Amino acid sequence: MFIDEAVIEVRSGKGGDGCVSFRREKYIPKGGPDGGNGGDGGSVIFLGDSNINTLLDYRSRFHWHAQNGRPGGGRDCSGEAADDLILPVPPGTLLYNDETNELIVDVDAPSKRVVVARGGRGGFGNIHFKSSTNQAPRQAEPGESGEQFRLRLELKLMADVGLLGMPNAGKSTLLRAISKARPMVADFPFTTLKPQLGIAELDAERRLVFADIPGLIEGAAEGIGLGHDFLRHVERTRVLIHLLDVSPLDGSDPADNYQTIRRELAHYSADLAEKEEIIVINKIDLIAPGERDALLDKLAGRLGFPKGQRPLAVSGATREGVRALLDRCWEMSSRVPERWT
Repeated sequence: MFIDEAVIEVRSGKGGDGCVSFRREKYIPKGGPDGGNGGDGGSVIFLGDSNINTLLDYRSRFHWHAQNGRPGGGRDCSGEAADDLILPVPPGTLLYNDETNELIVDVDAPSKRVVVARGGRGGFGNIHFKSSTNQAPRQAEPGESGEQFRLRLELKLMADVGLLGMPNAGKSTLLRAISKARPMVADFPFTTLKPQLGIAELDAERRLVFADIPGLIEGAAEGIGLGHDFLRHVERTRVLIHLLDVSPLDGSDPADNYQTIRRELAHYSADLAEKEEIIVINKIDLIAPGERDALLDKLAGRLGFPKGQRPLAVSGATREGVRALLDRCWEMSSRVPERWT
């Protein structure tokens, strides 16, 4: 099950109290203070883990509390510090303060460690307060309280290339053609109900990670259909592939569909709308070879291509043109210096 949002409560451990104690042994009168310090409470630490790809564990459990530090003891014994609570999350997880909506941190890389709630410091025992003028102190410090936050976790998938398009544009079929991913494929809208990742191996040294999100429709940026919930998953991609069905089942016009999706992208995020984009005409196998050139030239004009240039044409079903598309994706993604933006 793919879960990309969760709300949890985290609390770090309280520090252990310091101890008030005096040395008591035979033949040693006035042995002096020997109360030890309390141990530090455990911190709550989030860790980027590339072996995890969902927030499912955090949807099923709300409270995540680290242990308290142990109190100090006599004979100058310090209390044991509590272990930190390590919470692994998929790289690309954003942590928000759910009460203020403030972004606390972006766990944007594998193995990245972030202390979100720091454990309380252990209190000093009375041996700490011993001095030449205070040889029998009877005070000790209580341990510091831990920190507590209500967090909202949001996952943004990390991929090189994002696939966009109307429902039934053929995104899932294309993902199956270029990778070993096996998303559902059918002849009705919204067969993709959750984001899918696939890895395309160009050769031994080059590979690209593709993200396929549910199809977009007009009003997606306002929550209509499924796109609003998943558009954030292509915000980190280097390149966008805008897939257009050359012959939509509903009889709509591919160029009009393109403009509809572009408006939704701009409405959702200006940064997303400005990403590098490859316009791809899909299902070209449905068009007779002798009619393709004229059709592509017509679409190129309506899509704003310079004279003499055309969009790429592919067929996810027959894999025609797929290799050229992968090479173009690699070329364009290589220009982006940061993998995740």
